[in-house]
Amino acid sequence: MANPGAKNGNGHRNGSSNNGYLETLEGEEALAIIRRNLKSSAMDSEGTHFDGNFPHVFVVFGASGDLAKKKIYPTLWWLYRDNLLPSATKFFGYARSKLSVDELKEKCRPYMKVESDQQEKFEEFWALNYYVAGSYDGRRDFELLNQELCKFEVGKVANRLFYLALPPSVFETVTVHIRNTCMGQKGWNRVIVEKPFGRDADSSNALSNHLSKLFTEEQLYRIDHYLGKEMVQNLMTIRFGNQIFSPTWNRNNVASVLITFKEPFGTQGRGGYFDDFGIIRDVMQNHLLQILSLVAMEKPATCHPDDIRNEKVKVLKSMEPLTKDDVVLGQYVANPNGQDQDSRMGYLDDPTVPKDSVTPTYALAVVKINNERWDGVPFILRCGKALNERKAEVRIQYQDVPGDIFDGKPKRNELVIRVQPGEALYVKMMTKSPGITFDMEETELDLTYGHRYKDVKLPDAYERLILDVFCGSQMHFVRSDELSEAWRIFTPLLHYIERERPEPIKYVYGSRGPKEADRKCDENNFKYYGSYKWQPKL
Repeated sequence: MANPGAKNGNGHRNGSSNNGYLETLEGEEALAIIRRNLKSSAMDSEGTHFDGNFPHVFVVFGASGDLAKKKIYPTLWWLYRDNLLPSATKFFGYARSKLSVDELKEKCRPYMKVESDQQEKFEEFWALNYYVAGSYDGRRDFELLNQELCKFEVGKVANRLFYLALPPSVFETVTVHIRNTCMGQKGWNRVIVEKPFGRDADSSNALSNHLSKLFTEEQLYRIDHYLGKEMVQNLMTIRFGNQIFSPTWNRNNVASVLITFKEPFGTQGRGGYFDDFGIIRDVMQNHLLQILSLVAMEKPATCHPDDIRNEKVKVLKSMEPLTKDDVVLGQYVANPNGQDQDSRMGYLDDPTVPKDSVTPTYALAVVKINNERWDGVPFILRCGKALNERKAEVRIQYQDVPGDIFDGKPKRNELVIRVQPGEALYVKMMTKSPGITFDMEETELDLTYGHRYKDVKLPDAYERLILDVFCGSQMHFVRSDELSEAWRIFTPLLHYIERERPEPIKYVYGSRGPKEADRKCDENNFKYYGSYKWQPKL
């Protein structure tokens, strides 16, 4: 059999060299061969393997919404522009709004980054787009949509992808109609689900149970876009592909781990939406916990997606639910010296936010992993809005040097994985200052992607993940048991906040956050010196 990652004449990757033969078979026979090929593919074809010459239909439910115009359609355009999709792919939008394809194109155009020499290709992309207006609760509209999809499924094999960019209020109804009226009969069906995946353990489990009655776990792709980011995906290689790091990745060497997500802006007039979720549901329970599980997991048996996700679940099962004593909660207030209108408004000044809201815009949580590798090592999750910088990173801080002969001058070593902005990996270390004196200073061994890989265009997270769905790789998607464990950890804390309404600590827009959070870090063996500033080499 030919290399499953090889490209065909159109620059697309084929799932197999048997495509011509498969087209002569009945749908189920062909599908069985495809499944065997996919199952036998190993690390070399992970993320590059799809049925390149078969028709694919990509359906966007909620096509008129913000997520579709800002993320999904731009991503589909970039994948099409770069010849990364199967050659016979059509795109269908479905929503309640009555729109033409041209009107949809104009809504999406500002977000699609079209260069002057790409206009012809851009028009080709939109020529492959179709739009159907219909309700979310009427079976007849879904039957009409299915009739339109069937028109493009020529041949013995055809595959369907459904992206659910929908509000929770219509989610269950739409998924029932998809299952009953829109499932393709000639190939595989894959359903991409956007968060929120519930609000707590009970609602999440109810959603998972609902979906499990309609689709198999192999058909479901719960998307967390943070799992598509370059440095998050790099964690596997950093951890398990380097002997220099692997032996020290344990409680004997690591003092603490800090995982941070910071935004330098507030709610910008959209606080009404944010207030219903808060920073814990918005960032910590999903993005940061997913990163933690990748940092902390044991080496999987193979690079197969389920082997990786099995190890992530083991980490989550080793964690106790959070309590109020494990967290610091904050809410930003106006900065009277702010440089712009947004910074001179506190969270409660947002007209869309209830005046008595106690929703946290900042949260720091300390979790412990009760297993042999990490027993006693604090994992600190920190996230917030209206802070002093935009940053997402993992900071692994090592223990103090034993037997210090330098009179307490050495600062702790840190391995820092910068997720955004400016992807980088660097090791903070002590070295002698250049010159005649024997002084010490902090410096770094630095791999900044903008310098080392300056000619490489890193794909957007959604590009990676949507391509993974075409390829059938679930490595970077959330499995139902992962989701259940994540909610088990956070639900008691979330219910406490909603029931007791504790007053969040106020912090000024543009600051580092509540000072109590720094004290919490110090109490949990993370030392912040404030004497070192990483200088990205761009």
